[in-house]
Amino acid sequence: MTSNMKYSIVFPGQGSQSLGMLSDLNQNFTIVNDTFQEASDAINVDLWKIVNEDQLALNLTENTQPVMLAAGYATYKILSEEMSLSPESMAGHSLGEYTALVASKSLNFFDAIKLVRKRGEVMQSAVPNGAGSMAAIIGLEDSLIIDQCNQASKKGVVEAVNFNSPGQVVIAGEKEAVTYACELLKEAGAKRALVLPVSVPSHCSLMKDAANEFRNAVDSIEFRMNDVKVIHNVDAEYSKNIEEIKSKLVEQLYRPVLWTSSVLKMRELDVEKLIEAGPGKVLSGLTRRIDKSLSASAIIDVNSLKSTIEEISNA
Repeated sequence: MTSNMKYSIVFPGQGSQSLGMLSDLNQNFTIVNDTFQEASDAINVDLWKIVNEDQLALNLTENTQPVMLAAGYATYKILSEEMSLSPESMAGHSLGEYTALVASKSLNFFDAIKLVRKRGEVMQSAVPNGAGSMAAIIGLEDSLIIDQCNQASKKGVVEAVNFNSPGQVVIAGEKEAVTYACELLKEAGAKRALVLPVSVPSHCSLMKDAANEFRNAVDSIEFRMNDVKVIHNVDAEYSKNIEEIKSKLVEQLYRPVLWTSSVLKMRELDVEKLIEAGPGKVLSGLTRRIDKSLSASAIIDVNSLKSTIEEISNA
C-alpha cells in the first residue's frame, strides 16, 4: 500500500539517549540486538551493555555517538521492515545526520560507527575536560542571541551553535564566556539560560582543530550518492556530489546546526509529516514550534510504531 502523504524521516542526536532505551522495541524485534551487535563489533565496545547498565559511560561522547547512531538506525530498519518507505527527504540533528546518511545508503553502517567513534574522540580531546560549556537559551530572538554572544566574546569564545526552533537556541564555547553570555542574555530578556550537562562545546570554533583531524577519517571512508535527499545541518541544503557530503560533515563540527532552516527546507519540498526514528521525542517537539502545519511523531516503542504506520498508510 503506497501512501499519498509526503513525509521525511529525521534522526536525533546526542541528548536523546537514556538508560534502558529501546527496551520495548528490543523485546519485539531482533533487529535491535543485531544492529547493536554489529556496531559493537566495529569498535570492540559492548554498546548494548552501556545502554542498559552504565549512565556515565552512556553520556561520554565517544560512546554516545555510536550508541545514538545504532539506536536510530535500528529504529529505522524496524520501520522499513514493517512498511514500504518512500520518504521525500531525510535529516538528522548533529550526530543524527550520520544516521540519515546510513539510512539513505550513502554510508555503510559499519564504517559510520567507526567514523562517529572517531568523531567523539577528536571532539573530546579538542578541549580540556571542564574548559568548555554549552547552554540552552529559551525565549529570545536569534539575532539578539548572536549580538549578546559577540558582546560576551571578550571573555573568550562563545557562539550560537544550535538554532533548534524559534525561541530555542543553544550557545557553546569556553566556560567563562558562556557563563557571562548567559548573564547578558537573561538581562536581555531570556526566559531561561540553562547550562547543559555536556563535556564538549560542540559546533563552535573551538572544534576547528578537531575538524582538521577528522577530515582524514572522513576521507578514508567510501560514500555514495543516493536518491533520497539528505538535508545537511550546516546549510539546510542537500549535497550534489560526494565531495560536498564530506566537506559538510567536517564543517558540521565547528559550524552551527541550522535545524529550524532544515525543517523549513523539508516543508518547501511539500513534506506534511516528520517521522522521528528514535530514541526520544526531541525533534518531534521542535517541529511543532517551527511550523504548525507540519505534523510529527516519534517512534519510541511498538505502540508509536503501529500508530505511525497506520497514519501514513491511511493517508
